[in-house]
Amino acid sequence: MTAEDFVRRLGGAVEHAPWVAQRAWAERPFGSMEALARAMRAAVLSAGREEQLALLRGHPELAGREAMAGSMTPESTGEQGRLGLLALSPQRMARLTAINRAYRERFGFPLIIALRLHDTLDAVFAEAERRLAHDPAIEWAAALEQVCEVTRGRLAAIFGTAPSPHSTRSSPTA
Repeated sequence: MTAEDFVRRLGGAVEHAPWVAQRAWAERPFGSMEALARAMRAAVLSAGREEQLALLRGHPELAGREAMAGSMTPESTGEQGRLGLLALSPQRMARLTAINRAYRERFGFPLIIALRLHDTLDAVFAEAERRLAHDPAIEWAAALEQVCEVTRGRLAAIFGTAPSPHSTRSSPTA
C-alpha cells in the first residue's frame, strides 16, 4: 500500500489527524492490527506538544456542539450514539455540559473518553468526574492514552477484529 492509500484507508482512525497514520506508515510492515495500533500510539506520543494539543483539540466534546450540529465524523457519531450521548435527557445534558465546560476550562482541550471501554452512561459520567480532579500533567497523559484507545477501537472496526478491552500499556492514572 502506498503512503497515500494507507492514510486514505486508516487516517480516520485518529480524529482529524491523518499525520498519525502517515508517521505510522513508515514503521510498516505490521504483523497484526495491534502492531499497527502500537505504531500509531508511538506516533501520537512522540509528537511535539503543540501537535499533541492540536490532536486533543480536534476531538469533539461528548454530546457537544459538533454533535448538536451533526458535524462529527461518522466514527464519533457511532461511538457517542452507542451509549445514548446523542439523546440525553435535559438533566443529563445539563450535567454533561457542565462537565465539558469545567474540563475544557481546567485543561484547555475537550474531554476524551474511549467510550468502547464503558458499558453505561453512568460509567462515562463517573470517569469524567474522576478525571476532572487530575493534575494537569496526569490528565494530559490520560487524554493521550484515551486517544490511543479510541484509535485501537477504530482500527479494530476497520479490520473487523476485536481489540482487547484495555490497552496493554499501564494507565498514567493507575
